[in-house]
Parts: sequence; C-alpha cells; structure tokens
Amino acid sequence: MDGISHPRFAFSTIGFDLDGTLLDTSGDLAAAVNHALDSIGRPALSVAAVKPMIGGGARAMLRHGLDATGGCDDATLDLLHRRLLDYYEGHLAVHTAPFPGAVEALDRLAARGVTLGIMTNKLEHFARAILDSLGLTDRFAAIIGGDTRGVAKPSPVPIHALVARCGGGNAAFVGDSLFDVQAAQAAGLPVVACSFGFLSQPVETLGADAIIHGYDALIPTLEGLSLSAT
Repeated sequence: MDGISHPRFAFSTIGFDLDGTLLDTSGDLAAAVNHALDSIGRPALSVAAVKPMIGGGARAMLRHGLDATGGCDDATLDLLHRRLLDYYEGHLAVHTAPFPGAVEALDRLAARGVTLGIMTNKLEHFARAILDSLGLTDRFAAIIGGDTRGVAKPSPVPIHALVARCGGGNAAFVGDSLFDVQAAQAAGLPVVACSFGFLSQPVETLGADAIIHGYDALIPTLEGLSLSAT
C-alpha cells in the first residue's frame, strides 16, 4: 500500500492494445513494409506514412502500403505478406519501445491489484516475442493476438477472451484505433483512446469514452470512468 487515498476504482481488469498504444512499433513495422515493397522495386514509405496503416493486422497494413505505391493483385499480396512476416520476425524490436510513462502506468495499476491484459491484431507469437524482448511479458495475465481466437478486432470475441483469461469482473480497454473502440464497445467495455497512437482519423471521431494525450493521464481518466460505471 502507498498510504495514499485513491478515488474508487471499479475495474478489476484493464486491457491494452499493443501497437500505437503501449508500444511505439512504427519504426520496425515501417521497415518490414519497406522490405516487402523493395523486393518488387517499389519506393520506400516514411514511418509517418505507415503509421495510419497500422492496426488491422500485417496483411491489411501491407495492402495499404501497396495501394499507396501502385496497387497489386491478390497473388502479389500473398507473396509479399510472407516476405513481410519473415523479415519482421527477425527484426521485431530494433526500434520498438514503450511510449513514455506506459510502464510506470502499468506498475501503478498493478499496485492497485488490477489485472492487465493485451489484445492486439498482431500475431500472438510476434506480440509475445516483442514483450519478451522488452521484459514486459510477465506483467500481463493474458496476451491475445489476432490469430488466438481465429478472429481479430473489431470483433468483440478476443476482448471477451482477454477479460475471461484475466479472471473476469469489470474491465476497460485502452487503444488507439477505430478497431479498438468498436471491439471494446461491442464487448460492453468502456474504452480510452490514445491521441499519441497510430491514428488513421482524428482521435475525437473514434467514439471512445475518453481520450488521453499521455500516460500520466491514464489512471485519473480510468478513475473518472470507474466512478461513472458505479
């Protein structure tokens, strides 16, 4: 106990998206996209250009990259998707790091007895490998990937799986994309959107229950949602 009186906190589980929410993975994802593009003579895309393409899984990200550089047919997409995944597996955490304040926020939530989980559209074994490399895996009771349940966000199915693996109870979700907001709300969870994430549209238009501009605001924001949920 820290001896400080905290506002009532109704959530026993907090789930997080990974890319653009907990971790800035944009440099490594852009490198993987550009590796695939270069293999067919396409120009490289900047990290800033790739960021809005992230969130729907590697194949969707690559399709956006190909569309931005001339388009492709499905057979080419299939071939390059494999090349992207092979490259990414060998370069998962070259540039990747937690967003400022993210680890400290996890520590503060855990100190309150909150169970933490991850639900990402990234393949589960990639998510685990990245978290392992950063020494973060043990902080999470559940790590659900886009392939774990055979369906990804915006389906609520993997969100339900996350909450169940974390022990159930009241939960909230933190993300940065429309997929995150739609999946969490379809699962009946309040959702916090990160304005610093990999946004494909203005954060105010995502329909989240609250918005944060940095991790210093996460716990006060969840406290506000917690009070409104009781």
